[in-house]
Order: sequence, then structure tokens, then C-alpha cells
Amino acid sequence: MALLVGSACLNPVRAAEKAVQIPAPAMAEAPGGATSETAVLAGGCFWGVQAVFQHTQGVLSAVSGYAGGKREDAKYDRVGSGATGHAESVQISFDPRQISYGRILQIYFSVAHDPTQLNRQGPDSGTQYRSAIFYQSEQQKKVAQAYIAQLDAAKVYRSPIVTQLTPLQGFYAAEDYHQDYATLHPTQGYIAYNDLPKIDNLKKIFPAVYRAEPVTVFKR
Repeated sequence: MALLVGSACLNPVRAAEKAVQIPAPAMAEAPGGATSETAVLAGGCFWGVQAVFQHTQGVLSAVSGYAGGKREDAKYDRVGSGATGHAESVQISFDPRQISYGRILQIYFSVAHDPTQLNRQGPDSGTQYRSAIFYQSEQQKKVAQAYIAQLDAAKVYRSPIVTQLTPLQGFYAAEDYHQDYATLHPTQGYIAYNDLPKIDNLKKIFPAVYRAEPVTVFKR
């Protein structure tokens, strides 16, 4: 599908950021008996973030959408203005028996995006492309806070992490044509230049959790 003129995720001016190998979180989640947990993460254009987690073992689903604003503004043309409070986000449902929330965050900070870029990611700029973790429990908040402090203290990046920690008020799935975008359009310029390198980095840095066949929103 061709991109919409003036749309987000449009300008392949520069390649995706290089992945950074980082340590795992020192703080672990409290053990529980849940078979499913959800994380909502924002890190630039949702196409690439969705693609990374669709190729991650233990992920049950990864849905592109919007978080941080009101339900009535959760529409692509409105979010693209940068004035709705929304960030392009991905809702990741995962099996904590197979992959931990901490590992999800490690992948997010390492290969899914650059957490030191403020209100931009690669070629895309605006608050709708901010780095943000929309936590859903105090436990998620504590793990994320501790991990950010750990990474900053270790100076694994040249600049401080700017990722926002925000309580999730609501997640709204994006329009159907945004779902599974990287899977459906691997030769599209933006995807090939910015997002396929993210998937390659996942395979190289996290081979134990890489899955060649992505889990998609719609059956193919």
C-alpha cells in the first residue's frame, strides 16, 4: 500500500539507529501465575516497533495504535498533527512464562528504538514519536524506572535516556492498514531502510528469542 502524502513514517532520510548491546534489567518482576501480560510502548513510527515484537518469541500479539490522548483523537490524521497528546504506540501481549517484562524492555531499549532521542525517532519528528512507556501497574513502573536508572548509570548511551514513564489511560488500535505493515511491505522504502535493520538486529543480538515467522494481527 502506498503511503499517504503528509503521513507519519514518511521520510526515509536516514537509516534506523544502530542497535546498542545493553545489560538485562537488574530488577526482576515478582513471580506470578499469569499466562498473559501486556506492555504498551512508544518509540517512533509504530511500524518498526510492531515488527520487532512480532518477531519476538513469547509475544502473543503486537498491535499498532495510539496512547496518551483521548479516544476521539485516536485517528491517524489527527495524531499526525502532534497536538493530540497521543504517541504512536504498540500494545504487546506476551506470555511471562516465556519472556519477561524486563526482556521486553531490554529489546525495546536495545533494538526497537533509540531512547535518547527527544520527540523524534530517526527521520520522524514530533511528540507523537516520543519515547514512552505506558505502565499498567506499579510493578511495571518500578521495573522500568530501575532499568532506566541502571542504563544511565552504566552510560551505555552517549546521552541520557529521555523515555517518559506514564500511566496508561487507554490504548486505541490504529487503522487496519497500519497493522502488519512491515510484513506486508518489506520492499517499501521506509520499511527497507529504517525497520528491516531493527529486525536484523533483533536476530543478531537476541537470537534466543528471535522468531523468523512473525505473529501478525491478521491471518495471512
